[in-house]
Amino acid sequence: MKISAAVVGAAGYAGVELARRLLEHPSFELELITSDSDAGQRLDAVYPAFAGRSDLVFAAHDAPELRDCDVAFLAVPHTASLALAPGLVAAGVTVVDLSADFRLKDPALYRKWYGVDHTAPELLAQAAFGLPELFGQELAAAAERHAAGQAMLVACAGCYPTATSLAAFPAVHAGLAQGVINVHAVSGVTGAGKKPSLRTHFCSANEDAQAYGVGTHRHTPEMEQILGAPGRVAFVPHLVPLNRGILSTVSMQVPAEGFGLRQAHELYARFYRDAFFVKVLPPGQQPKTSSVAGTNFAHLGLGWCETTGTLVVTSAIDNLGKGAADQAVQCANIVFGLPEERGLTTMALPV
Repeated sequence: MKISAAVVGAAGYAGVELARRLLEHPSFELELITSDSDAGQRLDAVYPAFAGRSDLVFAAHDAPELRDCDVAFLAVPHTASLALAPGLVAAGVTVVDLSADFRLKDPALYRKWYGVDHTAPELLAQAAFGLPELFGQELAAAAERHAAGQAMLVACAGCYPTATSLAAFPAVHAGLAQGVINVHAVSGVTGAGKKPSLRTHFCSANEDAQAYGVGTHRHTPEMEQILGAPGRVAFVPHLVPLNRGILSTVSMQVPAEGFGLRQAHELYARFYRDAFFVKVLPPGQQPKTSSVAGTNFAHLGLGWCETTGTLVVTSAIDNLGKGAADQAVQCANIVFGLPEERGLTTMALPV
């Protein structure tokens, strides 16, 4: 039996990527897509790539049919999920939220970084964190509760936190990383969303690279929460002229005697040995965003600076894939008792 699914915000970049995945998924049936600005238009009229593949028409965000679905994927800006998720969960709909509204467990942190009060703090403790390779136990517990008939809420990790945390977590978890965790990450333009801005205008973004949000980016507390390292992440994001992709370079001081590239590779290979979507590359090989574009895979490369005792881990993901839509589907697979890789084994184009 198919699992009925809806995508709220399906006209955005992450939302339409969800639509693509769900239309090809063997177990989910995409029955409803919403967009207030495109309500009444066909999906294939807004995105011709769907010509001949779907006759879905965008509904408004408040479509009553949402409450008839088994799962609703919320690909909407922060605060919009706050308005939607509580009612859907109460109606028995499992919610997979791609926004930041339920990621931070402390509502005071949400107020500090997002500038508004959290209006559904009772759901924060209930929400399973959606980064399966690091929070698999939370998602497994959510799957058990869902199997018992309970609607679940999954708060998917952000794109920068996903790439960065996959790179940093094994070293931090092993107690090897000391002091500040330095993160320099570059992102493609789709990471800024569909609505254009001066920074993402073609004439601004093309042939350019620039840092932004230095010391103030909202993903910083999420990284610190995931890593269990409050006050230790120095995050510098950059915008580069790519459609999609994130390359996050994490530098950590490791004063352990006798530690080097071989030990680091053994640590990471062991940590991710059962992670289908995380590939630790051979020593000396570094990841490329093009190698994971259009996929749910993450590629990790390791480097060691002998003179400074610095472990450098570089992580490449697709910000719309592992950083958003594909990871959301991976989480939904787990919650609904399906193999986590179902519908997500697409390979990137080799060239």
